[in-house]
Amino acid sequence: MNGIEILGFAAAVLTTASFLPQVYQTWKTKDVSALSLPMLTMFLTGITLWFIYGIYKDSPSLVIANGITIVSVFLLVYFKLKYGKK
Repeated sequence: MNGIEILGFAAAVLTTASFLPQVYQTWKTKDVSALSLPMLTMFLTGITLWFIYGIYKDSPSLVIANGITIVSVFLLVYFKLKYGKK
């Protein structure tokens, strides 16, 4: 593993971990009022594209980080749809 891939993993850990408190908070409180569905949908699409790009570039840091982030953002979208105004 080269230095640039290590840098990628460091960035991956920080950016991926930043979503986990929001997912946990939303799950516990079921308050989705501050979540924007269009933003989450656009972000999910972008992260999915980064994931695919990481596969093609054979970059473990991109694949792992974006794979985990896809799950996190998908959960937020699910919570927004489930707990949003009915």
